[in-house]
Amino acid sequence: MEQTNATFQRGFVLLAFSSFGELQLLLFPLFLSLYLVTLTSNVFIIIVIRLDSHLHTPMYLFLSFLAFSETCYTLGIIPRMLSGLVRGGQGISYVGCAVQMFFSASWACSNCFLLAAMGFDRYVAICAPLHYANRMNLTLCAQLVGTSFLSGYLFGLGMTLVIFHLPFCSSHEIHLACGDTGLSELGILILSLLVLLLSFCLISTSYTYILAAILRISSTEGRKKAFSTCASHLTVVIVHYGCASFMYLRPKASYSLERDQLIASRIQWVAVPFSRGSSQSKD
Repeated sequence: MEQTNATFQRGFVLLAFSSFGELQLLLFPLFLSLYLVTLTSNVFIIIVIRLDSHLHTPMYLFLSFLAFSETCYTLGIIPRMLSGLVRGGQGISYVGCAVQMFFSASWACSNCFLLAAMGFDRYVAICAPLHYANRMNLTLCAQLVGTSFLSGYLFGLGMTLVIFHLPFCSSHEIHLACGDTGLSELGILILSLLVLLLSFCLISTSYTYILAAILRISSTEGRKKAFSTCASHLTVVIVHYGCASFMYLRPKASYSLERDQLIASRIQWVAVPFSRGSSQSKD
């Protein structure tokens, strides 16, 4: 209890990439460039979709919210990380650290569920193109977006509570907590698995029906056209879940703090390469 109270009053020292030594100065321009490209791209996507009335469709609505979530995610993490690369370890209050973790975890989880919602949109566009406009109406889209963010916030809150019930060591240098962290690690693993597997199962179900529908198309040109409507989304899903699975689903013995820090930072640079394909592409 004394350790927890002291932590609450004094806060933490973020170690960031201090173990990389002089390499930090080389990482700074690389990460800054990637961050500016990512931030500019996401803001550009949001503005273009907002201004172009032809893009006021469910697919681009989901894309704009995904870009917004990615922007918030990077704004909450990357600027402090870049500052840490230049200035070394920095202090952060207990509450500030908890708030940052809550929002970063929430937006990361929301991204998974938004990708699942976009997979459902692609399913309706390919498997029921004649009913697409009626089924994917504004009400349903708003419900899917709202559910994605609400689910993300709930999982983010759960992860934050699991972590911050621990007593942290008196040195206040994050990444260590005092006491047994086994139950907390198990809790984080369970929550992470729920987010990844639930959203991935929803996406897999959508693409199972999509694949079956594409195979029923007789013409080669029709199949290519149908596949092109979901190829970009599928690429983002593979990259996103590939990185996330490597981070959270591999054996504990293979963990390396320095390597994981680099991989975690690179997850932020996953692009959202959507083309302006038709949302109804089944012959």
